[in-house]
Amino acid sequence: MSRIAGPYLRAASLNPAQEQVESTLPTSPQAELNVRPLAQYRVHPAARFFRRGPWENTAVVVIALGILMLMQPFAMTLFTWSFVTILIGTAMFVIVSHFPE
Repeated sequence: MSRIAGPYLRAASLNPAQEQVESTLPTSPQAELNVRPLAQYRVHPAARFFRRGPWENTAVVVIALGILMLMQPFAMTLFTWSFVTILIGTAMFVIVSHFPE
């Protein structure tokens, strides 16, 4: 197994004997996360609905709508509600940014 040498890699400072011992160590629990789940594994239905991408796009559209409402010169009610719309879009973006991808 070839290693990429670099000054910041921990493995780059190991001698051959230490590398041999390192190869016999058990794998970390994080390495098992790359294994594909069993066929019986099911995703919660809500997890399919609450994905980050579409919700972040919706939040950005709400923020843009609030900015347009703020800049238009025609209706005072749109101007009045523009700050609330921007605030809702911003809060939505902050919440949605914690959703899984």
